[in-house]
Amino acid sequence: MEPKRIREGYLVKRGSVFNTWKPMWVVLLEDGIEFYKKKSDNSPKGMIPLKGSTLTSPCQDFGKRMFVFKITTTKQQDHFFQAAFLEERDAWVRDIKKAIKCIEGGQKFARKSTRRSIRLPETIDLGALYLSMKDTEKGIKEMNLEKDKKIFNHCFTGNCVIDWLVSNQSVRNRQEGLMIASSLLNEGYLQPAGDMSKSAVDGTAENPFLDNPDAFYYFPDSGFFCEENSSDDDVILKEEFRGVIIKQGCLLKQGHRRKNWKVRKFILREDPAYLHYYDPAGAEDPLGAIHLRGCVVTSVESNSNGRKSEEENLFEIITADEVHYFLQAASPKERTEWIKAIQVASRTGK
Repeated sequence: MEPKRIREGYLVKRGSVFNTWKPMWVVLLEDGIEFYKKKSDNSPKGMIPLKGSTLTSPCQDFGKRMFVFKITTTKQQDHFFQAAFLEERDAWVRDIKKAIKCIEGGQKFARKSTRRSIRLPETIDLGALYLSMKDTEKGIKEMNLEKDKKIFNHCFTGNCVIDWLVSNQSVRNRQEGLMIASSLLNEGYLQPAGDMSKSAVDGTAENPFLDNPDAFYYFPDSGFFCEENSSDDDVILKEEFRGVIIKQGCLLKQGHRRKNWKVRKFILREDPAYLHYYDPAGAEDPLGAIHLRGCVVTSVESNSNGRKSEEENLFEIITADEVHYFLQAASPKERTEWIKAIQVASRTGK
């Protein structure tokens, strides 16, 4: 049997020979990490065995290069990867750490692994409870919270979760609420945001969830992101950068001149609505910007007129000035998420 694929996506990898940083399609397996020059390649450029390896995150060996993590093999070979944003790096790091731990313990990787110490009543349906928590009218209210000069967007505090469970009569008391919230966290229905909540998850405490106003959490599909809080001394940003970030990640973009495809890091902002794209290898300034107000975005099929032909998941943005942009997501689900997010921004942004 082939090893199970746990996670895959674009990361920027540092070369082992020329030390250059290049986007790679990275696949995390149960026993190792494969990396490809592009997603459609049949054979990987390399493979990193996880048995006996160690992981370092954050890795701050490269100055201004952010969201880097390092894997060191048993042969003392270092492999450096850079994610597009903080939450993406943390998701890779959590899964890689878990894969290494499973190898050491002779276990199979299982994403949903509620701790044995947490025994849920059979009447509790975590999936249904999660949907109730996300209800726009009666669910938990998402907020923008500030701590340690950082702003956490689309999140909520640990004590808000317990308050909601108690007031919604989902639990009898706060202790029972902690048990349910910990299960939601272990099953991936909630994600930790910030150092306090992440430390509790990685630690050995009986309850990985914290009933605390300083512990932040978010729904995995909420558009959560964290940004540094601007100080009074910061330069005034251009108007197009003032919008709130609602989505970010790597996509393939087709060039307008040579029609070649390159991996770009995209940041979507609303009010004003802009989609900026960057060199994922670490450039601070965007390579370009797409003004989304009044744009049209649709899925497109592969064909032979210059669009990407060997893979699907394409979509097109046509701006109000009738400029066409062709982009490719890694999966149908990711394409749908980007299209929906861009449509919202185009309607609500300036």
